[in-house]
Amino acid sequence: MEHNGGKAEDIALGFDENGLGGIVNATRSLMCAYKSDLWKDKFSEREYASATRAEALRMKNELNIAINKR
Repeated sequence: MEHNGGKAEDIALGFDENGLGGIVNATRSLMCAYKSDLWKDKFSEREYASATRAEALRMKNELNIAINKR
């Protein structure tokens, strides 16, 4: 999640104790996930949708962990 400076731990502060209330804009990191160091060896440009899904799930998990640690 740190692409534009936001860390999951920082973003977690915008959510309530039920994990609700926050808004996360991660357009670029999702659209270009297949180019990221994490996914470029697993997904080709043609598999951009799969890379996007994998990155969204990774980000969701990272955020949920940060929310639960508060």
